[in-house]
Amino acid sequence: MTREIAVFISEGYADWELGYICPELNNSEKNFRIVTIALTKETVCSLGGLKIIPDYSIEDYLTSKNNECNMDMLLLCGGITWKEKNYEITLVKKLVDYCQQNNVLISAICDATTFLAYNGYLNDVEHTGNSHEFIVNSCPNYCGSEFYIEKQCVSSDYFITANGTATLEFAKEIMNHLKVYSEEKLQKWYDFYKNGFYEE
Repeated sequence: MTREIAVFISEGYADWELGYICPELNNSEKNFRIVTIALTKETVCSLGGLKIIPDYSIEDYLTSKNNECNMDMLLLCGGITWKEKNYEITLVKKLVDYCQQNNVLISAICDATTFLAYNGYLNDVEHTGNSHEFIVNSCPNYCGSEFYIEKQCVSSDYFITANGTATLEFAKEIMNHLKVYSEEKLQKWYDFYKNGFYEE
């Protein structure tokens, strides 16, 4: 059975934050299928100049499901749109709410974590982000300080959050949650990309 991973991208998305995780999932023996979702079906350009025509707009994706959810994970990529929209993107909230209603894991990195904090999703769940101070200053209604953890990446039952320097840790935690590899193989994968061929 194909397991769907929905990746939300927006104009000016941080392409490197998808660089480790998407190839591993797309080429896994676990039959994952990567689909891209955006605010509209128009071409989206990353900060690195990579252009993608999304598979779905959010509205089209939600309509196409007819209340049948086969998504294993929603991945929210960082980028410049979050702050430009003041973290108030109604359609993305609709998508996140859909995932929560269907017990779908939500993974967010960099400013996508700020979006979650701004909209109250992290008030009672362990999480991290681009810094506690940044979240507090950016999110006036944020009430989750007691659950903020100063780590590169934090995993809970329904959320994986990471700061913008944690692309590798983010990928590792997602793969661990989805059981892509054995613990031993995953650790070897992480050590290889973290340390390279030669330790300096």
